[in-house]
Amino acid sequence: MTLTRTLRGVMCAGVLAAGLVAAAPVSAHSPGASTSPVPANLVPPAGNAPFATFGATGVQVYTCTAGAWTFTEPAAILTGKAKGFPGPQTATHFRGPSWQSTRDGSLVEAKSVASSPVSGAIPQLLLQATRTRGDGVFGAVTYIQRLDTSGGVAPASACVDGQTSGVPYRAVYRFFTAA
Repeated sequence: MTLTRTLRGVMCAGVLAAGLVAAAPVSAHSPGASTSPVPANLVPPAGNAPFATFGATGVQVYTCTAGAWTFTEPAAILTGKAKGFPGPQTATHFRGPSWQSTRDGSLVEAKSVASSPVSGAIPQLLLQATRTRGDGVFGAVTYIQRLDTSGGVAPASACVDGQTSGVPYRAVYRFFTAA
């Protein structure tokens, strides 16, 4: 019964994410640039160059575990531009964390290696690629920055085990490849 409730909650969060993404204007974050200075600890090592910037709109999904909200996964749609790839690019961002191109199927998975707090929002991050797939836009990614975050913080309310909540967020994701 708990598994059924959990799955139902995750499915509801996914539907919520799809609704929020569909209803929210993607232009809230310009896909072309971050609007604030990048903290020094979020700069990738020398030898990595930015090649794509995407604006993201979605939700951070939280599940109630032992009476507390815990992060489960992101669910977001990204749009932007990438050097060497014509036209606008789109991608989905989901558990892993993973990013997958909706145009060419390429994928990057990553792990967080540094963070910088943001008041009232999820932290900015530097992530290092752990796996890539395909020759497309994400096939050679080495590092990812999550910048200009707004929203996405875990609910402050009490919760019941198995309950899920999708909290809207926006961010700019900057992707790097070996220079």
